[in-house]
Amino acid sequence: MTDLPHFTLDGPADAPALLLGPSLGTSLAVWDAHVPALARQFQVVRWDLPGHGGSRADLIGPGCTVADLGRLVLDLADHLGLDRFAYAGISLGGAVGAHLAVHHAERIGALALVCSSARFGEPQAWLDRAALVRSEGTAALAATARDRWFTPGFTGSAATALVADQRAADPDAYAACCEALAAFDLRDRLDRITAAPLVVAGRADTATPPEHARALADGIPGAGLVEIPSAGHLAPVEQPRAVLTALQGHFAATASDDAGRHADGMAVRRAVLGDAHVDRAVQRTTRLSRPFQDFITRYAWGEIWSRPGLDRRTRSCITLTALVAGGHHEELAMHVRAALRIGLTADEIGEVLLQSAVYCGVPAANAAFAVANKVLDEEKDDH
Repeated sequence: MTDLPHFTLDGPADAPALLLGPSLGTSLAVWDAHVPALARQFQVVRWDLPGHGGSRADLIGPGCTVADLGRLVLDLADHLGLDRFAYAGISLGGAVGAHLAVHHAERIGALALVCSSARFGEPQAWLDRAALVRSEGTAALAATARDRWFTPGFTGSAATALVADQRAADPDAYAACCEALAAFDLRDRLDRITAAPLVVAGRADTATPPEHARALADGIPGAGLVEIPSAGHLAPVEQPRAVLTALQGHFAATASDDAGRHADGMAVRRAVLGDAHVDRAVQRTTRLSRPFQDFITRYAWGEIWSRPGLDRRTRSCITLTALVAGGHHEELAMHVRAALRIGLTADEIGEVLLQSAVYCGVPAANAAFAVANKVLDEEKDDH
């Protein structure tokens, strides 16, 4: 028995990962219309909420929070070896994505919040719904699901299947998800989201009206906003082509940005550390360390070392000092070699270490001089 939510995989295993989160009351089938196109560019991972679709109900219990649902998604990503991924979610699935983008920013490369909100209305309404479902089941909600999810008159075949998903949802798990929505309020933390964000709204959505989407877009730095006409709460089902176009444009551009940062970072990394060192690091990469190697290539080398504000000699001096302070002697040896590669002389390296004696402490500098002397002797022998 697994503690992971039920999931499906579509698309190439070596493509960038895109996780798709469902709305409350639906299964991963809510994304059916989008998978064929998205799977040409991404490894698409769809997951079911607890008690919905193929997921076990006992993955959560009473008092569940969006953080608990986010933990299930991270467990799934870890199981699949996905250190970093793009994420799109509808309604509650979007809330999970927003939570991850705030609290686990290093995992989310790009984000789309579809018909979602930073706060889903007054908590008591969700608590009342949870109590109703626990006592009477989901049948009553299924009877009114079309009115909540779609514009009047929408009769797409997918609607019937999704209403059946609502009816089949486990009452206790559904109620626990309602409690998660009751407790969810991210309004004062939206500015912490750094993942490339897109907000998608159904212009006729009555469950999370367009003003909720506008509040998200206004609160998240750099967020784009797309409003889909003639679409209710499940806009991806009612207007799949329009939503797909928005998602494809957003995620394709983000994936290209990540690939570009990786390529730029690898070029700088090789220029500073040398091909031999980088080749050894690449050869030693394991499944465990691969996400870390990608992380330092994109961020340390592709963003920080690539910034124009300081030249590489200055960045090298700063790095040496920081490594002395931290007592990271193996990294210090590597960066002494790097300093020589980018033009610092042995005397200049000595000045950096002497300066560090004042601000990092004499014992730290003493150890650093020993490391540097060993590296300089080895470099002399090599030449």
